[in-house]
Order: sequence, then C-alpha cells, then structure tokens
Amino acid sequence: MYREMTEGDFRIAGVDTSRMKPAHIRQTVDYSTSEPPGTIVVDQPTRFLYLVQPNGKAIRYAVGVGPVARSFEGGEAVIANKARWPRWRPTDSMIERNPGHYGKFKDGVAGGPANPMGARALYMHKDGKDTYYRVHGTTDPSSIGKAVSAGCIRLLNQDVIDLYDRVQPGARIVVQ
Repeated sequence: MYREMTEGDFRIAGVDTSRMKPAHIRQTVDYSTSEPPGTIVVDQPTRFLYLVQPNGKAIRYAVGVGPVARSFEGGEAVIANKARWPRWRPTDSMIERNPGHYGKFKDGVAGGPANPMGARALYMHKDGKDTYYRVHGTTDPSSIGKAVSAGCIRLLNQDVIDLYDRVQPGARIVVQ
C-alpha cells in the first residue's frame, strides 16, 4: 500500500509503515455519520480524513493540517476539480507572512516530486469560489498527524493518490 511507485519520470518514495503509528495507516473503519457515502469529512483536531462509505464505514486517512489560526473555517466546500502532479504557487498572504521561506516560490513550482503539493491535489471551492485550500500530497511524510501546514490538508502521496482515484469533482467536503 505504501510501496515505492513510479509515474512517468516521477518517483514516489516508499513509506516504512513500521515507523508509522498504526492508526496512521490507511484503513476502513466503523464510522457513524449522517453524511452520505462519497462525502469527505476532515476532523482537524484528531487529524484524520474520512471518506464515507456505505453501511456505517469510512476509509480513514491520517492528515497533516494547519494550525488553528490558519485552518479552513468554512465548514463545507465542494471538490471543484482535481490535478495530477499539480503546479503550486504560495498565496500572497503566505509570501507576506514568511517572505524568507515562500518568496523564492512566488513564480510557482512545476508539478513533480519536489513540489510541496505532492502527487495529487483536490481543489476546495465554497459558494462557487476557490478557497485556496487544498487536499494534497506532501514531500514531508513526517508532517502527517501534525498541525504544521500553511492551512491545507495534506496526506501521504500514496494516500492522496488513493483518495484522488475514489473522489469525483462535485464531492462534498466537510471540515470540522
């Protein structure tokens, strides 16, 4: 499940699951919710993302999130589109907040293994507008389970590929 992968010219490093917390390994779990199957539910405090399945089940993924001050406060959004190996550019507020770190990326970073968004991205829109929050992969597997992102919801690359393949544009995402 977390093996090394190659897509075209891009290599995705394998993840040693013996070094992961068992709860951080993708798994199907019992999950009681009124949300319909296909809904993504992000529990920011526990740092898990659930893809609701039929019959009281969900696929649970461990995530890295932003600190409370930069977390998504919108509650609900829609996955408007998806991208493989997305291009990334920090927002103007990210550059303003930390120019030493983000300023060098002001012109953007092409998709690929060195891109902070990782292998896939799901774009969150609310009321028809881009929120600039994403569900995406990461180049830093050690960030999973922590509140260290700039506000987005990050997964291991293998997990975001799995989620990407299961979710279609138009899917609801509920962030708690």
